[in-house]
This record gives sequence, structure tokens and C-alpha cells, in this order.
Amino acid sequence: MRKQLKTLLYEILEVSDSTNFYSLADDLIIPSLIVLNLTAFIASTSPSFSLGYKQLFEYIEIISSLVFTLEYVLRMWVCTVDRKYSHPILGRLKYALTPLSMIDFFSILPFYLLLLFPNLSFVYIISILRLLRLIKISRYSESVRTLGSVLYAKKEELLATAFAVFILLIFASSLMYFVESSAQPKSFGSIPDAMWWGVVTLTTVGYGDIYPITPIGRFLGSILAFLGIGIFALPAGIISSGFSEELQRKKQQKTPENLGSSAHYQSVEMLAEREGIFEQKQMAIALHIESSSELMKMCVQTAKQKLGSDFQNEQIICDLAIHLYNEAVRQFEL
Repeated sequence: MRKQLKTLLYEILEVSDSTNFYSLADDLIIPSLIVLNLTAFIASTSPSFSLGYKQLFEYIEIISSLVFTLEYVLRMWVCTVDRKYSHPILGRLKYALTPLSMIDFFSILPFYLLLLFPNLSFVYIISILRLLRLIKISRYSESVRTLGSVLYAKKEELLATAFAVFILLIFASSLMYFVESSAQPKSFGSIPDAMWWGVVTLTTVGYGDIYPITPIGRFLGSILAFLGIGIFALPAGIISSGFSEELQRKKQQKTPENLGSSAHYQSVEMLAEREGIFEQKQMAIALHIESSSELMKMCVQTAKQKLGSDFQNEQIICDLAIHLYNEAVRQFEL
């Protein structure tokens, strides 16, 4: 009974099955509660909302945190159904260290820290971890999982691009520091100060709070702006190609399934058609044999009346049976 309950809860929590009412309810309730909780958290930072709906926001946080805690505990309990985490202790520890499980844990951690240490200032900073609950939606959203798959598949290309941007940023900020530091000691007083200008320029944002004023500085700034347009277009192209490859891969996975189901459906139809033809053929053979046997019986009776004791029963019946068999073979193509 306990094993059956654990398997049932595992299918509800870990397997998204639209045909299962409880699994479908879990897929709808938990994401809705996440959105409601984050909406309340964001609204609570507004003075106009926090004063009027403070108690409501607290109730939402308490209820949602308790539900998320129950979900986390149940996931830790039923994870041993999976063979990868079958060990009662090491398996659960391994499951607890998975990315989504760690997100579940850290998303409910602020609630209990605030409950245990309400007067500690750093606890309020940790409350920002509540935003991790937004990532929990990836369990229930196919689009979020697709994005994660794309980023993971293209991690090497993205890391290479980020490394190239970092090298360019260090190089350009260092040059700008040596060029502009004498003319603008406050704005370009150090390489870290110049890096802020480099980030703003590379991203083509251009806040205008720091900018070069020397001719060489302006020349370097214009070159860096052009390079920034090209470099920051690379991640967009990488992610776009990743999405295209992921969607193509999913289509290729679905095609054999569709073909398999179509072939299965066609084979079932063909089998049903053959069974229908076979049944019709059996019925026709039965009717033919029945009518022929009546004719054979009539012939035997007539022969007995005319020939009397000279009638050889076995030979006549054998000849008639052979004739009946040959006729059935010829007529029904057996």
C-alpha cells in the first residue's frame, strides 16, 4: 500500500500527464501559486500596496510557502521510485543536489529564516531568493525547458563569446584609462572606472555619464562601439540557431512516433479487414459444404433405392467426399 502510494505521488509530481486528473491539477495549481506569490512579493515593495494589503500579502506568503514545503518534502520522499535515486539515503542526497531540487530548497529558505530570525537585517536581503520560485515554473513549462536545453547545448559557443567580450572589455578599458586619465582623472581615474564606460559602450547603451573628450579617446570609443554591435549580435545568432536545432530535433523525435502510430493504425485496419474477409470466407465455405452434404446424402439415398444390396456405400461416399473437396478448393481458392 505504501509503495503504491509512493508510485502514485511520483507520477503526479514528476510526470506531466494531461490524462491524469491529479497530475493535471498539480501542473495548474503550483505554477498559478508561483505567479500569485511573486505578484504579491513585487506588490509588497510598493508603499501604496504594502500598507493596504500587507496582511493579504502575508497570508499569500504563508500559504504558498507551506505548499512549496509540502511539495519539496513529497518530492524528496518519492524520488526513490526513480532508479537513479533508489537508495534511501544516498539517492535522496543525490536528488537534493540536482539543480531544480536546490532551487526548490532555496526558494522556501527565506520564509523559515524570517520566521526564526525576524530581527536580523541580512535575512531581508536573503528574501530576494524568493524570486527563484519563478524558475520552478520550468518543471511545468515546455518553453522554459526548451530554453534551458538550448542554453545547455550552446554553452561552449556562449562561453567562447563571453570570453571574447571580456578580453575586448579589458583591452579597451585599459587603453582608455591611459588615454583619458590625464584629461578626466575623476571619470577615468582607474581601469575599473574605465570598465564601466567600456560596458556601456560595448552594449551600445550609451548613458552619457562618462565619455571620452580627447581625439584619440573618441577614436578608440567609436571603434569599440562598432565592435560592440558585432560582438553582441553573436549570442543572439547562437541562441537563434540553437532554437532552430532544438525544434528540428523535437520534430524528428515526433515523426517516428507519428509514423509508428500511423503504421500501427494501418496494420490494425488491415488485420481487421483480413479478419472480416476470413470470416466471410469461412461462412461461405460452411454454407457450401452444408448444401453439398445435403446433395451428397440425397445421392446416396437414391443409389440405395435403385441398386439395393449391390450398392457399395464406402466407395460412393469416398468419391463424393473427394469431389466435394476438389470443388471447394477450386471455388474458394484455398
